[in-house]
Amino acid sequence: MSFINKFGKTTVAGSILAASLLGTSQISFASSPGAGPEEQQQDNGAIAFGNTENPKNVIFMVGDGMGPSFNTAYRYYKNQQGAKTLTPTAFDAYLKGTNRTYPNDPKQNVTDSAAGGTAFATGHKTYNGAISVDTDKKPVKSVLEQAKEDGKSTGVVTTAEVTDATPAVYAAHVDSRDKKDEIAQQFYNDKINGQHKIDVLLGGGSKYFGKENGDLDNKFQQDGYDYVTNKDELANSQNDHVLGLFSEKDMPLQIDAPQQNPLLVDMENSALSKLEKNDKGFFLMVEGASIDKAAHPNDITGVMSEMGGFEKAFQNAIDYANTHKDTLVVATADHSTGGLSVAKGKDYEWNTEPIHAMKHSGSYMTKQIVDGKDPEQVINEGYGIKVSEDDMKQIKENAKKVQDVKKEVKDEKDPKLAEATTNLQNAIQKPINDASNTGWTTNGHTGVDVNTYAYGPGADKFAGNMENTQSAKNIFDFFANDVASQQNQ
Repeated sequence: MSFINKFGKTTVAGSILAASLLGTSQISFASSPGAGPEEQQQDNGAIAFGNTENPKNVIFMVGDGMGPSFNTAYRYYKNQQGAKTLTPTAFDAYLKGTNRTYPNDPKQNVTDSAAGGTAFATGHKTYNGAISVDTDKKPVKSVLEQAKEDGKSTGVVTTAEVTDATPAVYAAHVDSRDKKDEIAQQFYNDKINGQHKIDVLLGGGSKYFGKENGDLDNKFQQDGYDYVTNKDELANSQNDHVLGLFSEKDMPLQIDAPQQNPLLVDMENSALSKLEKNDKGFFLMVEGASIDKAAHPNDITGVMSEMGGFEKAFQNAIDYANTHKDTLVVATADHSTGGLSVAKGKDYEWNTEPIHAMKHSGSYMTKQIVDGKDPEQVINEGYGIKVSEDDMKQIKENAKKVQDVKKEVKDEKDPKLAEATTNLQNAIQKPINDASNTGWTTNGHTGVDVNTYAYGPGADKFAGNMENTQSAKNIFDFFANDVASQQNQ
């Protein structure tokens, strides 16, 4: 059993007062004045057909925790060390504006993923920990639910548990993000027009769909869904309705993942191939969730790995939109994580070469050591640079403390074990952060504005500095004005 549980991360939902389970309250609707037509940013000459005035299809991408410094760091990372001119990343040409991320929370003014996700999924700001409920704990409609009401196909793709905050806000309504069993049950039980809300659901979190939570995986299969658990099964699925769960909890970081695991771009491609068959269009949410998962423990190796995976998925979505002119692609973040700085201290340099040399993420090495493997062996196998004797000594001492605490506690969520694990993680991260000159300010979130990238019909609606709720309001309006889709009804 792994004793790692969100290193160094304070669960915001834990501080929220318990409330009764949600009833059958009416879902409210947020919208804004109608969106007008928009010309394409660029024309690559591809032959394409469809609604080019207003998007019929929307691919909404979330780089969880991807603050502006992450995009800057990734640009450095992709270029040769010391380059005088940096080649742009796939994101750069599509920058439209920034989003303000603050929640509507009585105690905190920096958002978590639940409140941030609720904002851009529903158009409502709410308290930290809330899954598509307002501050009165009443359900608020998501853009995915609106798409399903309109007869469109729907998909959710993530590298996290599919019951995690960002995917959950699109098809569940609970007062606390910690209620993952209930979120999974709502995915199955709650329907629109007699249909499950999500046609293609791909990510981690199989533990919430098994025997301990009502055999939901079997129930989905009985309702006509394919159930797949690895890359080959996903590739061979011919069904338009798929539940794909590729790990018990969060999916491994890309740098550490086994070959049988699909990458984010693989899951995205599979979803697109199924959703595009609907003449009325589709809504697809694609989350690079593990940018955030790596940033919480200040794991620069994991962050750059996940930024690479998210970039591939983003470029793939842009390529799709280039040949399907009725498709809008939007990419943004719910917040920034870790307070990443490109260089630290007095030195005017950020060195990416040590990061490129790494064989595994710090998070992976931490888990290996916590699970009882020899610390020196794990570090030698995972590090691509030499670790000093002093740093190795600190790692070994913290590893011993973790094992001592494990003997004392009965619960992997015990605060003593969480603290010991965080100290071990910090010791493991120190050599690569020092070698690369990477700075961090926190193991939590920061309140900075985040970048928004967009391409396709309606992209200009995301220009400028705006509230994160405006993303949902724009999409609601796009669907309301989707004449081509309405003609197919």
